[in-house]
Amino acid sequence: MWEAIRRNRRRSVVLLASLAGTLLLAGGAMGALVGGSAGALAGGLAGVAYATLLAVLALRAGDRLLLAGLGAQPVRARDCPRLRNVVEEMAIAAGLPRVPAVYLLPLPQPNAFAVGPDPERAAIVVTSGLVKRLRRDELQAVVAHEVAHILNQDVRFLTLAAVAVASTTLFSDLFWRSFGLGGRVGRLRRVRPGPAWAWFALAALLALLAPLAARLLYLACSQDREYLADATAARLTRHPESLARALEKIAGVRTPARAVPRALAPLYIVNPLQVSFGNGGFATHPPLEARVRILRKMAGAAYADYERAYREVQPDGALPPGPWRSGPTVPVQAPAAEPQAEWVARVREVEGMLGARADWIVLRPCLCGLRVRIPRNLERESVRCPRCGRVQWLAAARPAAAGATTTAAARAALRYRRRSEGWEAFRCACGKALQLSPACEASRLRCPACHRRIAIEPAAAPAHTA
Repeated sequence: MWEAIRRNRRRSVVLLASLAGTLLLAGGAMGALVGGSAGALAGGLAGVAYATLLAVLALRAGDRLLLAGLGAQPVRARDCPRLRNVVEEMAIAAGLPRVPAVYLLPLPQPNAFAVGPDPERAAIVVTSGLVKRLRRDELQAVVAHEVAHILNQDVRFLTLAAVAVASTTLFSDLFWRSFGLGGRVGRLRRVRPGPAWAWFALAALLALLAPLAARLLYLACSQDREYLADATAARLTRHPESLARALEKIAGVRTPARAVPRALAPLYIVNPLQVSFGNGGFATHPPLEARVRILRKMAGAAYADYERAYREVQPDGALPPGPWRSGPTVPVQAPAAEPQAEWVARVREVEGMLGARADWIVLRPCLCGLRVRIPRNLERESVRCPRCGRVQWLAAARPAAAGATTTAAARAALRYRRRSEGWEAFRCACGKALQLSPACEASRLRCPACHRRIAIEPAAAPAHTA
């Protein structure tokens, strides 16, 4: 494992040096095309400054930039405690110095990835489809795979590579917009007949090769990292079959190419673009069939068991130096069964959190079990269940005591008694729809529309019969 970490560190240094050299040459060529030798010097300095800025941004805030660009939403412990518990369990089992932050991506296709410059500032991103489709043991295996990437420091190289690909693509677009095959080159040729075409050819060549070089460096983080992450996930969970089933479920749902940025596709546990277009010579992930077969041939959960299974599936292949032969054999343990109620509760937590962030509210369950979502600004006082046709009334906060006639008293004397401990909605006296989460323990709320204070009373305890 230490060799894998050192290899990723070397690749990160090579990536940054290659990015700086490419931008230095490209900036110098563009500057020479405009201002001769003085312009070449200024352009080269500008290219180095741009590369330095990109390196600082990638190391300091590259993960936050990627998460903000994707629209990922942070998951707090009170929003989805079951998902957070899975991440905490795997982080503790792996011995990470800090539990990674958890983000939820509102994407119906199941997938996951990890980002961050180091284990102390790493984050794990899971899609809403992953939480809804996988059982607890399968979700745990996927999270363990991403924790392994953090432990092996794969995320640093991948975060830097994603920023490099995006920045070089931006540079190429800027060049072709500024120095097209139009009249500007002709005017420069009349001013400097000889060098103009030469500098333009060099700049154009670099503008074409820079994104390609960045993508090739992206692919330099070879497929071995996925094998090592699979082996580490099997060791952490003690059940390789869970990861095999999770990989099959993820690959079984096709992801539209437009739903995933091409620069971020190699970050996912299963490359959605590679699944869509097949495995090629420049594939970022090993063939999915080989990964699943290796996991299912493991007699134990240790690294040595993974190596033996790997040699059975791919006798001509060779794993890189690492922890493959170290450590005793670890027996496979069956995961604890997840009750159906636990899975349903986790799905409801995710749906409630996404609905709250998207300005939707979730009504309490209908008698048929369906939970209806409505827009927060809905002016109707009741909705009809689309499954059974029953009418659901949107409860309203009412005055706490009769006789509160003044405006100040009316504003301060509203109360609402909760009907359950789950997600539920009610309406303020002004008509504004409000929502309460399962983790809400506040005794008072303030309406954002009319600023009334509403007292929240806990749900009545169920009566017990002897």
